[in-house]
Amino acid sequence: MWRGLWTLVSRAARGPHSPRPCTRQGSRYPGPGSGATIFALSSGQGRCGIAVIRTSGPASGHALRSLTAPRDLPPARKACLRLLSDPRSGEPLDRALVLWFPGPQSFTGEDCTEFHVHGGPAVVSGVLQALGSVPGLRPAEAGEFTRRAFAHGKLSLTEVEGLADLIHAETEAQRRQALRQLDGELGDLCRGWAETLTKALAHVEAYIDFSEDDNLEEGVLDQGGSPWGWEVEISGIQRPQVLLLSLSFPPSTADSEVRKLEVALGVHLRDARRGQRLRSGAHVVVAGPPNAGKSSLVNLLSRKPVSIVSPEPGTTRDVLETPVDLAGFPALLSDTAGLREGVGPVEQEGVRRAQKRLEQADLILAVLDATDLASPASCNFLDTVVIPAGAGNPSGNSQRLLLVLNKSDLLPAGCSDPHPDLPSHLLLSCLTGEGLDGLLEALKKELAALCGDPSTGPLLTRSRHQHHLQGCLDALGQYKQARDLALAAEALRVARGHLSRLTGGGGTEEILDIIFRDFCVGK
Repeated sequence: MWRGLWTLVSRAARGPHSPRPCTRQGSRYPGPGSGATIFALSSGQGRCGIAVIRTSGPASGHALRSLTAPRDLPPARKACLRLLSDPRSGEPLDRALVLWFPGPQSFTGEDCTEFHVHGGPAVVSGVLQALGSVPGLRPAEAGEFTRRAFAHGKLSLTEVEGLADLIHAETEAQRRQALRQLDGELGDLCRGWAETLTKALAHVEAYIDFSEDDNLEEGVLDQGGSPWGWEVEISGIQRPQVLLLSLSFPPSTADSEVRKLEVALGVHLRDARRGQRLRSGAHVVVAGPPNAGKSSLVNLLSRKPVSIVSPEPGTTRDVLETPVDLAGFPALLSDTAGLREGVGPVEQEGVRRAQKRLEQADLILAVLDATDLASPASCNFLDTVVIPAGAGNPSGNSQRLLLVLNKSDLLPAGCSDPHPDLPSHLLLSCLTGEGLDGLLEALKKELAALCGDPSTGPLLTRSRHQHHLQGCLDALGQYKQARDLALAAEALRVARGHLSRLTGGGGTEEILDIIFRDFCVGK
């Protein structure tokens, strides 16, 4: 219904013979300075108590007057109760709160209005069609309000990504991370790095400028190494370069600052997977021999019947996946076939898929039957999965494992830990729920290590961030190896360019389209 309504509004706004609005080359979004005023339903679709419809653009004030005529514009950023009427027929539409945000002090930097109307479909439909009839207004594209905010310098690109992540956040950790990125933590960090490179570049270019008049470059290059340790021969006397001491960034500290930047970039790049896991979810695989209670554990953690539970071994023959919130962290929980020598080709395929998922897992929940630890299947699982993971992976893989002994309710009374010789483990009863709190606490610690703690500093949540930081680090490596001042300056410019593009400077239309595509209409 809402999609059909939006089509009707779009046609009404353009008129029967009006061409579609002109867009910038390479993008379906009209430019912010195109003169178009956009409108959209910004709150969720469907029946609700209050629906928010907003506009942005130079005709926003005219649209507000048209629907509330003959009243004047309300005071800026103050809610006023007004009767909304259809500007064509004068028919009352709703009694609503209206707000006026004159630019540039608005979300988009343009003149904006908001109509807080009752959330029934008929009311929303009437107001949208009334706005579509006002000259100069057209329906907004998905993400166009935020794109205009970005174009007018209200948000950096990393802040835009933080806003998108905040809208899609499903767990507490995701919300905290998205809010910190929206507040500008990552952007501020990158701008600080870029300032360091700008000062270093200024020094290199100053050396180049001085060398043209004072024949300094040959003496500089004879010293080898980086520019900041170079000494220069003037009038046959070897002495440190003193021509730049008046600059605010002392030459003696410039090289050390660049080296510190290299270290900081390396630390963030090593942690890049953590931020991406926090945004998209860590891969948690539940594995073990048949009838250990894997499906029961998946259902318990997901709080819904994801998997079929049966006393018959080999019930689960494929990988069942479900996104869950585990102790405030996002996770993709996978239920797998019991690991054993399959009795048929279908179960064998299920075992093969389970083993493949184990290789891809960020965290393995290894489940064993506490009453059947001596069985061949349990012993084989301990030898091939649990013990190797506990010994550590020589390849440096960050894969982690929690060993869970299920069916603790079947153990003899008073038996707190029947198998102290086993690797570190947790006792659990999926039937009674006993031990679940301890398991969730252990999961919280493991997932915090895997996904990172948003409170400790900015995280790289997208592959785009990692790409530009790696490009910056590579350029700094070329700078260190440069034997020519011009090449050293160019390497610093490339490094600074990567940081600029990370926060939105010089981004291509294709990249921007991908980022804004995830926003809903009205945002």
